[in-house]
Amino acid sequence: MSILTTLRALWTAGRGIVVGMPDVSTAGDPMELFHAWYRAAEKSGLFMPEAMALSTATPNGRPSSRMVLLKTADERGFVFYTNYESRKSRELDGNPHAALLFHWPILERQIRIEGRVERVSREESDAYFQSRSRGSRIGAWASRQSRRLASRKDLERAVREQEEAFKGKDVPLPPYWGGWLVRPERMEFWQGRPFRLHDRLVFLRDEDEKKQMKWEVERLYP
Repeated sequence: MSILTTLRALWTAGRGIVVGMPDVSTAGDPMELFHAWYRAAEKSGLFMPEAMALSTATPNGRPSSRMVLLKTADERGFVFYTNYESRKSRELDGNPHAALLFHWPILERQIRIEGRVERVSREESDAYFQSRSRGSRIGAWASRQSRRLASRKDLERAVREQEEAFKGKDVPLPPYWGGWLVRPERMEFWQGRPFRLHDRLVFLRDEDEKKQMKWEVERLYP
């Protein structure tokens, strides 16, 4: 990080540490708070603020985690893209629940998200896929993600084969590749405070008498 970026990050962290989290009665919509924190992370100059830990589990409850990149965050939830034949996708197919974690240590902030998952539409996946670089699109065709690879040379050979196959052509969306949407049911915001007396606000999604979804919010002990 540059000196300027470091100063921006420390300034953002200082505000959070001093001011803390909003009162429960004025907390509002968790997605609005998410976007405010995400913009602050971007402005602070942090490298790849969109990186998030994704945790999945098999149907019998064996968990696994890895880092992925957030591509969309809107009123539906959070979207990332991957190979549908990868380990993460196989686990999501068998157990359609996931947890996400954003951790911005220099800002002393983290956001935990839990919810159900579903695949995004083919059209949405294609729109994002076409925005990727040609090399990344070729790579999606060449990689049998999470499968055993005998040697690096085999992967490089597969890339050359796909480059030749699509020479002079557009690279289409593979049938086994696309996005996952995590629809949040629980969102927790953690703000570091002095003496480890941290702030924690948790938003829980619930259905009211009119079958409408709403958020309940409560403060947790650090």
